[in-house]
Amino acid sequence: MTALSFIEPVELVIFDCDGVLIDSELISAEILLGALERLGIAVDFAHFTRHFLGRSFPRVAQSIREAFGVALPADFETSYRRDLLAAFETRLARVSGIGDVLDQLAVRRCVATSSSPERAARSLAITGLAPLFPGAVFTASEVANGKPAPDLFLHAASRMGVDPARCLVIEDSLPGLTAARAAGMPVLHFTGGSHYRDGHDPLPDDLAGIPQLTEWRLFFHLCPALAGSSTGANIGETD
Repeated sequence: MTALSFIEPVELVIFDCDGVLIDSELISAEILLGALERLGIAVDFAHFTRHFLGRSFPRVAQSIREAFGVALPADFETSYRRDLLAAFETRLARVSGIGDVLDQLAVRRCVATSSSPERAARSLAITGLAPLFPGAVFTASEVANGKPAPDLFLHAASRMGVDPARCLVIEDSLPGLTAARAAGMPVLHFTGGSHYRDGHDPLPDDLAGIPQLTEWRLFFHLCPALAGSSTGANIGETD
């Protein structure tokens, strides 16, 4: 496997959360598709990955209303979030191999996610990842426009005090890849989550050439310069 070269040295790795750090997308799909089925809306997993994956819930709800011409119940989002977090408590796990990567990562790291602050915090706590990102979890609620707009990644870079060109984004979703490109950041397409176990659609032409990372154990083969022996000194906010 050939190591990647970056125009600027990488000083910050920005991780998406769902499907990258935590193996949550199949659980999310099950809960959301079940809730829609109870409303008489038939949506399959392919539709979920193409239209919902990587987007904030308000954008997902808007997509459902527009695609199916329905008015969702007033408590739909609240009920979905409650059922999802209940499922997370017993079923959520890290994506295999991420712990080793975080242990060896020699540069700073943060999370930039479309999830709500509550969902992100609980997800990282359940999986034991929260202590590895102190003061370094940023959500779409903090910006005017979520993914695929670049706002969230640019916000994360600004808060961490790092030039966008020196950030590396790890993303699994099309909106996330699009957002990273728009932010002017190098990006890897992570396809090691269980929601990609049966493959995925080819990337569109405008995202062609984004390197693919199929599992975390290959990360330092692609990015050997990011490996190191110290872990605790490089994370969190700038001094």
